[in-house]
Amino acid sequence: MKCVKCNALLQEQFNFCPICGTKINKEASSVSNEINLIRNSPAPQFITVQGGTFCLGENSTKIRISSFEMGVVPVTQHQYEYATGTNPSKIKSPAKPVESVTWIDAIIFCNKLSVLKNLTPCYSIEHNTCIEKIDKSSPLWNIISCNFCANGYRLPTEAEWEYAARGGKFNCTTLYSGSDNIDEIAWYGENSDIQTHEVAEKKPNILSLYDMTGNVAEWCWDFAGDLPKQPLTNPHGPSSGNAHVKRGGSWLDDPQQCTNTFRSFSSPAGKSSSLGFRICRSIIDQTL
Repeated sequence: MKCVKCNALLQEQFNFCPICGTKINKEASSVSNEINLIRNSPAPQFITVQGGTFCLGENSTKIRISSFEMGVVPVTQHQYEYATGTNPSKIKSPAKPVESVTWIDAIIFCNKLSVLKNLTPCYSIEHNTCIEKIDKSSPLWNIISCNFCANGYRLPTEAEWEYAARGGKFNCTTLYSGSDNIDEIAWYGENSDIQTHEVAEKKPNILSLYDMTGNVAEWCWDFAGDLPKQPLTNPHGPSSGNAHVKRGGSWLDDPQQCTNTFRSFSSPAGKSSSLGFRICRSIIDQTL
């Protein structure tokens, strides 16, 4: 730990800096160290989202979600490059979210990171998990499947994403993820200075998830379609389609596009400097 004023190296037992006398705020230092770890880690950090029931979207349909692990922040450029060796982002900085990634890029990243961490990849095409070798224009991408029982990394479903954004079992009713005041928790069109920002600069939601609102919109697994009209457990969205769901809003969006329930869609080959993703993992052999 270092002094915030003179940068002197501090001993744990000190309550003040022996060089300049500055009082040490150990709680703030602990939070700062945690955020630095989140930003600098080559692999995403996760929290466990305990399962429960909530109403998906703006309707009253009850959706039941099993417990899962969710990335604390969107995948950073440092983490993307660690797994893939590339960084496609337009607004480059290691601790900023990776962007300008297609849905296909995000799927490939998940499998690559799973292999690096000796986990079972979730995604396959005709039982082949080496999907990075398939041409991105191939129609085979229309028949990709996800093994939700594998222990590897994957994109969250739309239902998982919204459940986590709302605080999971806490079922928060705030308009945005963690607050009704968007400036507290998000970089969006009115405060972003027309760019992405380093992850975890704004306040997290009640689950300690950062940037669920704003910074970059986030790819979900689901094909675009109507939300369920009947109670379901762990819905995965339509079985086919021409576009995939994006959630959370971004640095160029207005407040309405950043709410917990706003939905937008893009083709699997779509990309922009306002679009990234975060990843999750199924918790195997665990029930609600």
